[in-house]
Amino acid sequence: MKCQGRSRRTYTGAKVKGARGKRKFELGRESADTHIHETKRKNVATRGGNRKVRLLQCNVANVTDTQGKSHQTSIENVVGNDANEHYVRRNILTKGSVIKTPLGNARITSRPGQDGVVNAILLE
Repeated sequence: MKCQGRSRRTYTGAKVKGARGKRKFELGRESADTHIHETKRKNVATRGGNRKVRLLQCNVANVTDTQGKSHQTSIENVVGNDANEHYVRRNILTKGSVIKTPLGNARITSRPGQDGVVNAILLE
C-alpha cells in the first residue's frame, strides 16, 4: 500500500530520521479506474463511520445542457482527458474527462471513483 505520510527527505534532500513507523490513517487506497461497462458499484468504509461509493463501471451519465436541463444518457467513449492521456485509450472515467454521448461531447464534473455517479456538462 502507498503511504501518504510525511516525506522521508527534507526540502534540501537530507534524510529525516524517523521517530515512528507508518500509521493506518496515512495509508492510501487503490484508485477506482472507472471503466465504461454495465454499472457496478462498491461501498468503502472511511473514517468517522462514513462511506464512499466507488463506481467501478458505468455506461450512463447525467448530462446538463446549457439551459440547465439534465438528461440521463449513455456514454459511448472517452474523447479526451487532461489528467492522463492514457486514460483516453483505456476509456477510464475521471473528473475532467471529455466523453462522447448521443447529445454531444460532455465534460465530467463529478468524481466517479468517490461519488459513485457520473455527472457532466454538455460542451458547445
